[in-house]
Amino acid sequence: MAAMRRSTARLPPEVNRVLYVRNLPFKITSEEMYDIFGKYGAIRQIRLGNTPETRGTAYVVYEDIFDAKNAVDHLSGFNVAGRYLIVLFHQQSKLLKKTDTQKKKEELEKARDAYGIAE
Repeated sequence: MAAMRRSTARLPPEVNRVLYVRNLPFKITSEEMYDIFGKYGAIRQIRLGNTPETRGTAYVVYEDIFDAKNAVDHLSGFNVAGRYLIVLFHQQSKLLKKTDTQKKKEELEKARDAYGIAE
């Protein structure tokens, strides 16, 4: 019955199997992440941020989109070691917009340098 309901349920377009998690404790381990997120379904992959810019963030990839939605619904605002998690669906389009903006800024700088225009 639940499987039948899952296949007919309509999800918003931003929902996908990849979650972006912010505000993680810096010392959290992969095993702890699997313990927290594994309660909501089978996990394909977890990637913890390990550079200074990405510390405290992670990507969690679920096998099933409905498990990912369930995790977002239950873990947003969940307290881990005194920090409240921010769990979002990963949106590739937002990431592309950021890189497009960066490219446009670089092109603008090149044009300014080429034509001798100050800011």
